[in-house]
Amino acid sequence: MALLTHLLVCVFGMGSWVAINGLWVELPLLVTELPESWYLPSYLTVVIQLANIGPLLVTLLHRFQPGCLSEVPVIFLILCIGTAACILLAFLWDTTSWIQGGRHSVAFIVLTFFLALVDCTSSVTFLPFMSQLPTYYLTTFFIGEGLSGLLPALVALAQGSGITTCVNATQAPGTTLSPVTTVETHVTQTTHSPSSLSPWHLESHYLAPRFSPLLFFLLLAFLMGCCLVAFFLLQRQPWGRQGSIEDLLHSQVTLHSIRPRDTEDTSSLGTYVSSPGKESVEASAAPLRPAQLAFIYSVVAFVNALTNGVLPSVQTYSCLPYGPVAYHLSAALSNVASPLACFLPTFLPNRSLLFLGLLTVLGTSFGAYNMAMAAMSPCPILQGHWGGEVLIVLSWVLFAACLSYVKVMLGVILRDRSRSALLWCGAAVQLGSLVGALLMFPLVNVLKLFSSADYCSLDCSV
Repeated sequence: MALLTHLLVCVFGMGSWVAINGLWVELPLLVTELPESWYLPSYLTVVIQLANIGPLLVTLLHRFQPGCLSEVPVIFLILCIGTAACILLAFLWDTTSWIQGGRHSVAFIVLTFFLALVDCTSSVTFLPFMSQLPTYYLTTFFIGEGLSGLLPALVALAQGSGITTCVNATQAPGTTLSPVTTVETHVTQTTHSPSSLSPWHLESHYLAPRFSPLLFFLLLAFLMGCCLVAFFLLQRQPWGRQGSIEDLLHSQVTLHSIRPRDTEDTSSLGTYVSSPGKESVEASAAPLRPAQLAFIYSVVAFVNALTNGVLPSVQTYSCLPYGPVAYHLSAALSNVASPLACFLPTFLPNRSLLFLGLLTVLGTSFGAYNMAMAAMSPCPILQGHWGGEVLIVLSWVLFAACLSYVKVMLGVILRDRSRSALLWCGAAVQLGSLVGALLMFPLVNVLKLFSSADYCSLDCSV
């Protein structure tokens, strides 16, 4: 039963962000089909942030009307909405409407809003629900949350979404480039046709996907449906009473441990150590000082701002100058590193805030390298050299791994404090993600501080 519960919790956690993550990995294919073209990511960024109205309402209700909102019906509602939206998206994703003199993907954008509403609201409902289960299931939940990015990425790789190749294209005077033949080389070259003396250029060309977006979105609907079934089975288990008893025992041990101040020492994160000759008790939920709580919530918001808002906005700029292979490896392996890092606290837990702070600094340094390479696009350091490709892939993988471990351990610390602490943890997650996305949107789409280029025709030798 314990193994089955772990599996259900993992599937439940996977449904938290699988829909939006699926949209992002499918974007390279969607931008070639929908009328918004490369403006589509900026539309999605705005729509996803508008969906934060969901977690905002839930948080305000918990704050001003405690106990009036139960997570169970809310989770059932949002999971049903998410599953239905994925099914509709499979059949309506390419439906366009005529608005203000142009074609727009109104159905796609509206359904994206509902998917974002589901995923954003999951941050302030899934975690409080997990407080009903014993603490050790929270790590499994975060592993499932990591899989919400990995599984769509693997499906997109199998689909061939966004895979490009370099093709030879010729341009006669007064005409546009047209592909002539596919070549295997990635070296920029210019030749001339004997008859027309028109130049030849290498340019990127998207390959046809192995299956259509219809099947991809149906697979997303299947994953959302699995999450709904997993939640249905979880909430029927008697874990709620055991979780409540566990919390009560933790609070009782904590109260007992802090009473005799003259002979006992309580650590900052709840490990009770008695003086020599006394019995020792392990308490997992000692009170945290306000400064510690402020530090934890600040780090949660900061880490999620980087992982959900800032760095994803520039991943293409930091990786594509090194070639499509580097881009796909960084996207896939970082999504593998995240659930593996979430699994690591099961064997190597470390609740030290000093250690978690240092690990946050280390992960941020990898993120800073990724950001620097994006700012130097289209000619970052070691562009065209295999060492540059290795460095950018490793940097993205270690960035994801370090900050994923931090997120899990901070979640475990707050889980041992109280149920409301997990609610505010979810609010900090969404606040950080919102700030990160709002910060990057004008930098990328308005000020255009990051430059893109066709890798096949890129020449950084001058």
